[in-house]
Formats: sequence, C-alpha cells, structure tokens
Amino acid sequence: MNRLLGAACALPPALAFAAAFALSSPLPAQEAEAEATPAAPASTFGQPDPSLVTGGHYKADPHHTLVEWSVDHLGFTPYFGLFSDISGTLDLDPKRPEQARIAMTIPVTSITVASADLKAHLMKPPASEGGKPDFFGPKPEDARFVSTLVRITGDQQAEMTGNLTLNGITKPVTLQVLFHGAGTVPPQMGGGEGLGFDATGTLKRSDFGLDFGIPMVSDQVELKIAAAFMKDAAKAAP
Repeated sequence: MNRLLGAACALPPALAFAAAFALSSPLPAQEAEAEATPAAPASTFGQPDPSLVTGGHYKADPHHTLVEWSVDHLGFTPYFGLFSDISGTLDLDPKRPEQARIAMTIPVTSITVASADLKAHLMKPPASEGGKPDFFGPKPEDARFVSTLVRITGDQQAEMTGNLTLNGITKPVTLQVLFHGAGTVPPQMGGGEGLGFDATGTLKRSDFGLDFGIPMVSDQVELKIAAAFMKDAAKAAP
C-alpha cells in the first residue's frame, strides 16, 4: 500500500487525484459489508416531546440537578459557581401543567467554586462571637424553594414563582422554565421514567442578607438551573 501511495504522489496532479480516489474507494465486498451493518438506532429515551410526559409524583435526581449562580466581579468578568446534591419533588399533571407543584432543597454546603480561598471565605465564621458572617458561615442551613404559582407562557415554556428561603430569609423568586425532555431511562442506567427542565432567573443577594462586597461584586445574581426528575412509581400524585 505504501508503494502504491508513493507512486500516486509521483504522478501529475490530475492523475494523482484519480489514483488517490481509486485507492480510497471501497471495494464491492466492502460496500456489501457496509450495507449489511444496521444503522445505530435513534435515541428513544430523552426527547423534547411533551407527549412523553406522564402525570404523577417525581423525585429530583440529585446527581443531575444543578443550580449555577453568577455575579459580576469588579465590572471585569462574571464569576460563577454551582450548588449540587439537590433533592426535591415535582407533582405534575400534563393536562393541567399550571397546577404543577415543586419543592426543592439545596444544600448550601454543596457550593462549588474554582477558588479554595473563596470557598473558605464563603464558609468563614463571623469575626466576633455573635457577629454576622460575611456570607454563609460555617454551618449554613439548606436553602429551599417551594412553588406557589405556575403560568404557561408559550410552547413548552412557563413562568414559575415560588418562595425561596436562603440564609434564614424567605423572599419570592420568579423563574423562566423551559421543558427540556422526557422519556424512558435505559435499563443499564437504572430504568424508569424521567423528565427535565431548564430554568433561569435573578435575585438580589442583599434581599437575603448577603450584602458583603457590594457593589464591587454585584448585588444581582443570575441563576441557571438544570432540573432532572425521576418518576416515583410507588406514589401517585395528590
């Protein structure tokens, strides 16, 4: 084969191209083998198709549910981190999506940031006994979001308002929610029915007593959420 390729390179450009094309073309036997090989089946488990959603009681998948937060740092760059290990429930009737109810628990201690020094600062105890920590302190309570209103705003889109409890303070927060997909999870990955959503929103951290560093670090926090749920077959929706 190497000798044939070397010979092809020594030919004039037009002939060299024809020789290279001939060498790269499959032989009849190779074509027959390719035709006999079945194409890979299309994905059937996660599809952006609302008709695949079935009503019932769902539990949040803590391994694939994430809350990304982002703030502006000194007007130079955004800085973002994640909350993980999130648990919760979703009760849903696809015929009445506006009646969907969700309750989520977000462990503040699960916060992930790129800087070890920043992580230490976020969990740093107050400077004096009985004082206020700069951010969450060493033993922060879990944050919690409980929906209070769902309004359908478009094709596979909704606006969800709920009460967010963070740092011991409860305030309403509104999220823009987009249906991402639903279907059956492959048996090798546990099986069952799953569905997921994307959501975005904003909040002011000062509303929750987290005002350290404002305005050098923005008061406004951008939220980007990936929420995955698995149907609890043992429990019917209320």
